[in-house]
Amino acid sequence: MKIVIAEKPDQAAKLAAPFSFTKKPGYFEVKPNTYFPNGALITWAVGHLCELKAPEEYNPAWKKWTLEALPIIPDRFEYKVAKSKYKQFNVIKGLVKRPDIREIIIGGDAGREGELIIRTILKVCAVNKPMKRLWISSLTENAVKNGFANLLPEEKTRDIYFEALSRSCADWLIGINTSRLYTILLKKNGVKDVFSIGRVQTPTLALIVKREHEIANFKPEPFWEVEAEFNFDGKILRAKWHKNNISRVQEEKQAIAIANFCLNKNVEITRIKKETKQYAPPLLFNLSALQATANKAYKLSPQHTLDILQKLYLKGLVSYPRSDSQFLTNEEAKTLPNILNNLRNVDKYKNLLPPPTNSILNNKRFVNEKKVTDHHAIIITEKLPNISKLSSEEEKIYDLIVRQVIAAHYNNAVFSYTTIHTLVEKRAEFISKGKVQIEEGWRKVIYHSKDISSSEEEALLPHLQENELGIVSKTNVKNSETQPPNRYSEGNLITVMKTAGKHLEDVELEKVLSNTEGLGTEATRAGIIGTLKDRNYIEVKKNQVFATTKGMLLIEALGESILTSPSMTGKWEQRLSEIGEGNASPKAFMEQVKKLADKLILDANEREKEWAFNQAAVEKITANNPYNKKYKKEKMIIGKCILCEGSILDHGTFYGCSNYKNANCKFTVSKKILRKTITQANVKKLLTTGETSLIKGFKKGEKYFDAHIVWDKNTQKVIFKFNKE
Repeated sequence: MKIVIAEKPDQAAKLAAPFSFTKKPGYFEVKPNTYFPNGALITWAVGHLCELKAPEEYNPAWKKWTLEALPIIPDRFEYKVAKSKYKQFNVIKGLVKRPDIREIIIGGDAGREGELIIRTILKVCAVNKPMKRLWISSLTENAVKNGFANLLPEEKTRDIYFEALSRSCADWLIGINTSRLYTILLKKNGVKDVFSIGRVQTPTLALIVKREHEIANFKPEPFWEVEAEFNFDGKILRAKWHKNNISRVQEEKQAIAIANFCLNKNVEITRIKKETKQYAPPLLFNLSALQATANKAYKLSPQHTLDILQKLYLKGLVSYPRSDSQFLTNEEAKTLPNILNNLRNVDKYKNLLPPPTNSILNNKRFVNEKKVTDHHAIIITEKLPNISKLSSEEEKIYDLIVRQVIAAHYNNAVFSYTTIHTLVEKRAEFISKGKVQIEEGWRKVIYHSKDISSSEEEALLPHLQENELGIVSKTNVKNSETQPPNRYSEGNLITVMKTAGKHLEDVELEKVLSNTEGLGTEATRAGIIGTLKDRNYIEVKKNQVFATTKGMLLIEALGESILTSPSMTGKWEQRLSEIGEGNASPKAFMEQVKKLADKLILDANEREKEWAFNQAAVEKITANNPYNKKYKKEKMIIGKCILCEGSILDHGTFYGCSNYKNANCKFTVSKKILRKTITQANVKKLLTTGETSLIKGFKKGEKYFDAHIVWDKNTQKVIFKFNKE
């Protein structure tokens, strides 16, 4: 007898549905049939049943967060059963160990994560039986039966398991070590919160913070544009002044002078340029493209879109959701005519079908075997939905996919563009632009969708001829100012993560990120954005992404670290891809990651010497930290203030007087001066004797020196005092 292990309960139910079966606690028992002559058992995981052990489960000393314990590197990585999932794990373990089970079929999602989930369970169960792999892209009855009839040998997908395992262990190693490292170092500097760092989440955060700085530092500059209205024997043409294709004028006086000069003057049409442009239908959806479109159209977050898509997949209505490809193989393309024919039975698509083109089989824009990786583009299946039984959001996502597939079978949209060049008084140049839709083509399918508005049409132009003469009947000076870059929406952010290579100056690394998947994978990007929200690094308001004080301070602390650059992910993904193809060693990769952990610790300790955070930001982060209310206890008293009767407190990054608010006391000493930490003991000595002990190792520029610190009554600041020698 064979056993099939699916990734989720709903998926298992779909795999059992084509057969006669009996439901048992934690599994389905399939009766003998042509696909399973001796019958079969179909059970399921509940996502990640097993997870990597925590540091303290390898070594109790690793439970406490200390710099001395870093780097934390287990001799070998081990998995454990997640606490809440023991019941289902024991069901699977009991079934796979049954002596009558002779073969195990890996039935997780057809991708890296599905491979990792099921093989990890089997590893923890300590079972070693012959295995096969079910690899399907949809859960319709036909797809399931075809998949069981064409099971892959286990070794065919073994390398992508090693790829997923390497990614999981490497991310654990870097995440655990750098998160502890920066949390401890930042706490030393008065920033009392937990800081999570990750190979993908941190460079993504860096991109958001970079945009935050671009917006904050942007200085709007005013400019003016001159608009005019020309009268050619009753035919009105609106135009804009330009010189060398630049329409903006930097001074208002100049713009007014141009407008005044042109008013009531003669105008001549010097050139009319007409061109026809054809726009091909949009590519089919992969997950990122669908998430970006759903966010723009319906303000759905990427994670919400993925969740809806997963439901549609489990209902058998769409193909595998986590696809990174926008192309089909010949086999999928052959199924589309029949699928679209079935779709004519759905009222809302009747007027769009049949499409002008019956098949896209020979259209390389959509069908390209070489550009299909593990999965083809997201398309609808032959199973027709009962639209009334779909939720509102399910219907919207299903509709987006349907229209993208139908549009691929439509003709190009064709527009005629006209540009009219005019000259006022043989001196001032003006330009007018307009377009006319000649053939609607695929825009009938997508831009006539109720919830997606078409792009703003350019003006319709009157029928005019070259050398025609007219009069400038009106002029107007329009005042505007330059605008800062737009904030990312969540949909934009998905696209930015996917195209992160564009932010690299290194051409080779840019190619690497282009050849891989940018920052993260189709399956993980939405989760990464969710993590950034959960960690309070970003917040989303009205579909706009803002970096928080905490997120900005972390990126400031990291500086020019490889942790903030897409370059590390680029190299990492290249090597992982090679592991998945069987062309690189997982062991060699992990050795490199261990060396990287060492380097990151050294870099952080050097970087800490340069830190000088804004005190208001530090206090805001500590005050907003819901997990560390203990940090709101009274600050440590160091001694009596030299200037008043107040107490000198340790504020984390500086020492200051308790009366700084009510008595405006100015006493303050930075905790770090020229790269040297000023200890509490030295501040106590300063308060009692007027000067500190000799402090060695101040650094200014490239020179080191030793000095005492004393309080100067005249400037009310600390100054250096040097020994006579």
